[in-house]
Amino acid sequence: MSNSDSITPPARDELKVDNLSNSSYKLDNDGSSPIRVNENDQISSSNANLFQLFFYNKGLGKRPPYLQEIYDNTPRNIYVNYDLPPNMQTHNGIPIVTYPRNKIRTTKYTPLSFLPKNILFQFTNIANFYFLVIAILGAFQIFGVPSPGLAATPLIVIVCITAVKDAFEDSSRGSSDMELNNSPIHLLTGLHNPNVLTDYVGPWRRFKKFCSRILLKFYRGLKTVMIMIFASRKKKQEIIRQNKQIEQNELHRVSTIVSEFSLNSNVESLPPDEPIQNRKSTSSRKARKSHTGAHRQTVAGANTLLNPVLQTSNESNSSTCFKNRRWKDVSVGNMIRVRANEEIPADIIILSTSDTEGNCYIETKNLDGETNLKLKTSIHAGGSHNLKHADDLGNTKFWVECDAPNSNLYAFRGTIHYENYDENHTLINPDEKEALSNDNVLLRGCTLRNTKWVIGLVIYTGSETKIMLNSGITPTKSSKIAHELNLSVIINFIVLFVLCFVSGLINGLFYTKTNVSRLYFEFQAYGSTPAINGVIGFVVSLIIYQALVPISLYISVEIIKTLQAFFIFSDRKMYYEKLDFPCTPKTWNISDDLGQIEYIFSDKTGTLTQNVMEFKKCTINGKSYGLAYTEAKQGLDKRAGLDVITETEKWKRIIGNDKQSMIEELTKFSINDQLREENVTFVSSDYVKDTMSNIDRKQKNANEEFMLALALCHTVVTEENEEDPELRDFKAESPDEAALVSVARDLGIVFKERLRKRLILKIYGDSQEYELLDIIPFTSARKRMSCVIKTPQGKILLITKGADNVIFQRLDPKSNSNDVISKTALHLEDFAKEGLRTLCIAQKELDPSFYNSWTQRYKDACASIDDSRDELIDKLDDEIEGDLILLGGTAIEDRLQAGVPDSIAILAQAGIKLWVLTGDRIETAINIGFSCNLLENEMKLLVVRPETEEQQNDVEYVDQLITNYLQEYFGLLKEKNDVAEIDRLIKEAKLDHSAPSPNFALIIDGAALSLVFQDLTSHANPSVTKLRQKFLLLGKQCKSVICCRVSPSQKAEVVKTVKTNLGVMTLAIGDGANDVAMIQAANVGVGIAGEEGRQAVMSSDYAIGQFRFLARLLLVHGRWSYKRLAEMIPCFFYKNVVFTITLFWFGIYNNFDGSYLFEYTYLMFYNLAFTSLSVIVLAVLDQDVSDTVSLLVPQLYRSGILGVEWSQYKFIWYMVDGLYQSVISFYFPYLLYYIGFQNPQGMTIDHRFWIGVVSVCLSVTACNFYILLQQKRWDWLSLLIYAISILLVYFWTGAWSAVLFSAQEFYRAGAQVFGTLGCWCCIFIGVLLCVLPRFIFDFLKRNFHPRDIDIIRERVRMGEYDDYPQGYDPTDYEDVERHRLLSEIMDKDPELLVELEKEAHPEVPRLDSFNMNNSNNNEHHINFSSEADQVPSSPTDSPNNNPIAKTFNTIKRRATLKRKNTIGSGSRSRSQTINEQFRHPIDINQLRLQMIQRGEYKTSRNSLERVDTTHEVPGLSQAESLIRLHTRNSINLS
Repeated sequence: MSNSDSITPPARDELKVDNLSNSSYKLDNDGSSPIRVNENDQISSSNANLFQLFFYNKGLGKRPPYLQEIYDNTPRNIYVNYDLPPNMQTHNGIPIVTYPRNKIRTTKYTPLSFLPKNILFQFTNIANFYFLVIAILGAFQIFGVPSPGLAATPLIVIVCITAVKDAFEDSSRGSSDMELNNSPIHLLTGLHNPNVLTDYVGPWRRFKKFCSRILLKFYRGLKTVMIMIFASRKKKQEIIRQNKQIEQNELHRVSTIVSEFSLNSNVESLPPDEPIQNRKSTSSRKARKSHTGAHRQTVAGANTLLNPVLQTSNESNSSTCFKNRRWKDVSVGNMIRVRANEEIPADIIILSTSDTEGNCYIETKNLDGETNLKLKTSIHAGGSHNLKHADDLGNTKFWVECDAPNSNLYAFRGTIHYENYDENHTLINPDEKEALSNDNVLLRGCTLRNTKWVIGLVIYTGSETKIMLNSGITPTKSSKIAHELNLSVIINFIVLFVLCFVSGLINGLFYTKTNVSRLYFEFQAYGSTPAINGVIGFVVSLIIYQALVPISLYISVEIIKTLQAFFIFSDRKMYYEKLDFPCTPKTWNISDDLGQIEYIFSDKTGTLTQNVMEFKKCTINGKSYGLAYTEAKQGLDKRAGLDVITETEKWKRIIGNDKQSMIEELTKFSINDQLREENVTFVSSDYVKDTMSNIDRKQKNANEEFMLALALCHTVVTEENEEDPELRDFKAESPDEAALVSVARDLGIVFKERLRKRLILKIYGDSQEYELLDIIPFTSARKRMSCVIKTPQGKILLITKGADNVIFQRLDPKSNSNDVISKTALHLEDFAKEGLRTLCIAQKELDPSFYNSWTQRYKDACASIDDSRDELIDKLDDEIEGDLILLGGTAIEDRLQAGVPDSIAILAQAGIKLWVLTGDRIETAINIGFSCNLLENEMKLLVVRPETEEQQNDVEYVDQLITNYLQEYFGLLKEKNDVAEIDRLIKEAKLDHSAPSPNFALIIDGAALSLVFQDLTSHANPSVTKLRQKFLLLGKQCKSVICCRVSPSQKAEVVKTVKTNLGVMTLAIGDGANDVAMIQAANVGVGIAGEEGRQAVMSSDYAIGQFRFLARLLLVHGRWSYKRLAEMIPCFFYKNVVFTITLFWFGIYNNFDGSYLFEYTYLMFYNLAFTSLSVIVLAVLDQDVSDTVSLLVPQLYRSGILGVEWSQYKFIWYMVDGLYQSVISFYFPYLLYYIGFQNPQGMTIDHRFWIGVVSVCLSVTACNFYILLQQKRWDWLSLLIYAISILLVYFWTGAWSAVLFSAQEFYRAGAQVFGTLGCWCCIFIGVLLCVLPRFIFDFLKRNFHPRDIDIIRERVRMGEYDDYPQGYDPTDYEDVERHRLLSEIMDKDPELLVELEKEAHPEVPRLDSFNMNNSNNNEHHINFSSEADQVPSSPTDSPNNNPIAKTFNTIKRRATLKRKNTIGSGSRSRSQTINEQFRHPIDINQLRLQMIQRGEYKTSRNSLERVDTTHEVPGLSQAESLIRLHTRNSINLS
């Protein structure tokens, strides 16, 4: 059937599962293979399942659980040029199942679900639901609400504001999804795909598409209107051009190839800069198509997918061709072509590549975070010699059987079936089979590199691709305080119910009285009985006291969190200039969670490291070469008390001198056009001398043989450098491999290029060609790779590189010198101590007859489809990789991001535990752990991993290992099978937030984690069922935890396990798509906007440019946000209790009849104007200590981990305080007017509204003063806002009561009350009595039982931190070095600073003339402009003349004034001098050299301790262990 044939949409009855019962298949509307359901399954289905099934068949719901379980275990079959089997289609030929589209969605909402889902989510908030009920009740006149519409306005406003905020947050994800889904791809057309039904679009999908189009048009229209009204003329012209371009080119995307044809018309797509009149005509397009289709017909050979029978029948009417379509148009069973540097749109099987060997290279940074290249191969029956053109693909006939969709990134099993013809087109085998493995599959999210094109068959699409199965659903997050706030609201509801019940009861009893004046002077009651009147009184009281549960609280919290997000965005200290990227909050409502994080889960590659490998040292023939001062060594020196800056400077001089000598020798010896001095990382003049001279011929030969092995044993490909055309860049499967080839290049043995099976080298200027016979690839199980090379002399060499313990097991005990082996082992041990990644290099010469026999058996084993295939390959690998001759070892450093070790150290001091979750090998992760100071040489490394193949699925082995660790090292689990003890320990662990033992670290790999996280509830051993909890207990006891070789879903599982079982706040940080799952699983997700992609950023809650910014985000902004909100919320409840309970006291004297003590406008403006600004100022501007002190004393952060700043106890305490003040607020005015007090004019002013004026003025003034006392930092802006809030109530009283028309009963109340001296006396005494108890309590507590923050604030006042300038960041190397040098100069020779300043900048005025008010250090502002843009163009533009700029520059972000310390006889303070000079452009290198020359640095050396591990870990093995491995060749391979 051709693609143009129309398929009549089946009737819905034909698609119902019920009508398919005869074939025993269920319709799978999400798509995969048919799902067979037997009659027992159907009979056992519950009514709920049938209900789900009904909506599922209509396309409106997900699979029922029982269908999902069957689906997950059903293999997938995909057919090409085959008809579907009868059991997979209806009688009309329609596929029974439909596969998910390739369109993905990471947003929380859709255009159709936004309103119901968002509103439903908002009204799950108990307070919002309460106010909805109040608004509905207020609509009934019986309850006496003056203006029901006005009463409902606050609820409407907050719901709308929250909805707009949520829509804005979700829009960025929607834009990213739309751009990705509409990315172009080359799709094969003209070939019918029987696996899917693409021509039928159901009514539900049509309705959704209609809604999406309407929303998109509305958004674009609204955007256009806003721009046309408010934007500049240039912006208006730009939007007009963009709208025209959108209409002309729907498929164009900036990052991909421009589409050739439009889907909706015959208009050809244009680049944005091509005018419309230059479009090619339809005829020209047809001509070009026919021209491109003209090629020589591919000859069908044996063992190929190309079917000669189809080729003959389609020779005259072939209609297949590649056309540009969108990603969302790709379906299962389609064939697509991916070009170089394009992303893979779906999971595909590689049918053919541009490489003659069928190889291609991909970058998997979106999957595992690694930027290195990985080699993939096409199926043997495909390849470019068989399948190259669209016509060839149309002449194939095969079907694929493969796994059902699963989340395992590293495993794939399948078989391809095809008809095998020989060269004479005679059918040999109607069902030829070829095994498919993970090497034949490209996953969605990978990027094609160094390969012109790849053609593949789509097997998984959309939500079933492995990357999406590992991503999870974008969650809706709310903060911890927001959750706990619901309990506070419930407590208030209980109080409110009690108040209303008492009010209704008393009011109902009042109507039972008979001999009262009410019967003569009042209208008839609403209720016919006292009970009904009591109920009405209850509801009226509910409306009067509604402020007890303030809806304005939620409005205020939204405003506060929005401002906090803005301040985080505007912090200059978190701005990454290299990428022009500030810290970007994406989820605004969880800023307070940043101040309560206890566990951080971090990716390694791209997050902690730069993924830049530098070759530093090597050992050859027992001699060590290379000079380096590694980051791990710096950490050791720092812990030993040495001056790291001094050591760095010393080693920098030594290495620089040696490098200069080395470069001179290299340039003299040979001409190397690839040598670039700035790229040289291996520095050793000794190596050059030994190699270039003939003094020691043996060492010279060993050095050259070693470097030649590095230049030959790899899978590197070369490409031209963009900036330097003569330089060839290396693209490798791993950055380590590129570093090894690079060092050989720098030393004269240059790998030039790879030509099929030939390797072209230039050795000291002479070109030589080597033949690559075989590659035995690296795997995590083998821990080595080998290449079989044929030299120009005809020798066949096996060159192997791998982990030290693996290579030492395979060394020939006879051919290797014991002296060389011992020295190499010692050198490797020293390299590992310095945090370097070590590898061993070995080789041997092969007998040609042995190799020929071996390679034939190896090829047969690789082509086998038997279950024993892997075992057979392993045996052949061991057969050839034995009896090796050791050449030497290498040491490579993985460079960390700037400030990572310091950031980790500061976070640890704050009580935060860091777990590293990485997809890297265990030895790689350990080395990085030492480099960033996560691991220390004094630590015992507890390794949990299966050691043998038999232990890979042995859950009891892992359980026994973890249990032994808990018993042996921590004294836990005295009884192994005591399940009750495990539960008890978990409960204790929830309450224990102390720092773990610094002597232990846990290392666990993905294989062990897969056993830990599997379902063990039905295991026979009860102890094993608690394996997950044991792992958690072991991780909690260790200072550092590193999880290696973990998949994205395992990362998320680790995060969920810790978060759920320990009940702690978690944060996940990463930079790649492989980190999205854990970012979404954590309470707070942080994405790093690395240079490799922004996938993690799009799914994160906060996006930063570097890891070191995380310390400031948590310890400064997180702590501030948490403390501010933790103080603001109880203050908000407190002030409403004061106001509301005052009304309750008044009800005692009117039988709770519903009359108001206050004039009605007071009820409206109390929360809106009189007291709202004060709590907002408290929550936005308050700082207990400055940002600098927050980073210098990270221990202050622990209060957030312990949750001491916010608790229900604190909430109740503030409520009680409010109750006390409400008594004063009512009874002071009441007692003042109790005897009918006359004002000076003799007028009676004891009306309830007149009493209410004094009462409301007293409560507003007291509340604002009370809140001010809770604010730790006072500045003029804060005091001004507090003053305005207090004075506003007096102003409103006088202004509102002055107009008879508006005031009516309230007329002249302000003038009469405020004209009475007793009023002012009452207010003054009342306010004093309200705030005095809390003031005395706080004073006594701070002085006699101070907290940590009280002590630190006292130390700040004493000037202990004066040496640190404002904005100082201990994770910023420049800040640390500048401050240290300035401090030492200030202590030893202050005049040197002035002299150096004069020498470097003679035109700059003396430091004494600087004005500190010009310091641009406001942490809430960020400067994105250049220095030239900062120069004021006129006097009025100067910051000092701009009133707004002057206002914000005056608000200093510090808690207290600093003590003045004079220098000598000068009047300028030490703090001021350091602040000024800290920002002044002084040459730090010049200062450092001056101090070194003056002899002010003292140096010393320290020795490295040995690393202790429970298992032998590659790269960390002790020398004795390596030597033992060499002598035990009978040991099993690890």
